[in-house]
Amino acid sequence: MEIKVHSNQVEKALKIFKRKLARDGVLKDIKRLRYFEKPSVKNKRKLKEAKKRRDKLDRLLVR
Repeated sequence: MEIKVHSNQVEKALKIFKRKLARDGVLKDIKRLRYFEKPSVKNKRKLKEAKKRRDKLDRLLVR
């Protein structure tokens, strides 16, 4: 990932960088992998994410 800094605007570039990381889900993955996740919790999370994707797809197909 590359962010260009114009006119020494480091703070603005940092804000853009953080936004891109959040959009790509990198920060969420880092927080999730920081600690061990029990298999039962992992399965529940995966089921919840799959349901969220299905619901989103259903909403898009209804329109």
